[in-house]
Amino acid sequence: MSSNGALTAAERAALDATIRRAEQACRAEISVFVGTAEGDARAFATSLHNTLVAPSRSVLVMVDPQRQVVEIVTGGHVRRRLTDEESRQAVAVMIDRFAAGDLAGGLSEGIDLLGTLAKD
Repeated sequence: MSSNGALTAAERAALDATIRRAEQACRAEISVFVGTAEGDARAFATSLHNTLVAPSRSVLVMVDPQRQVVEIVTGGHVRRRLTDEESRQAVAVMIDRFAAGDLAGGLSEGIDLLGTLAKD
């Protein structure tokens, strides 16, 4: 990941549209956090996921560009349709784009894939 983690207003708007499409496809809430993970990245992502309105029906994508870490946390309801292996596929897609310096594109492509994979 060579991006500094900053998304432009246009990139945020496009990412929001991607999230909404993915949510409609998979009928789950999708949240994205891009920033510094405090302490253990997985524990931090899990704690963020637990603060969501409906954690069991939610997916959290946490990206720490400085530490080059991506975590996906899924709630119990979503986990029945989205396997850990499928989440790893989405992470791999994101990391490939991040490595090319494309944070927004990586997030969009990964979230789109999550929405497709998590369909009923």
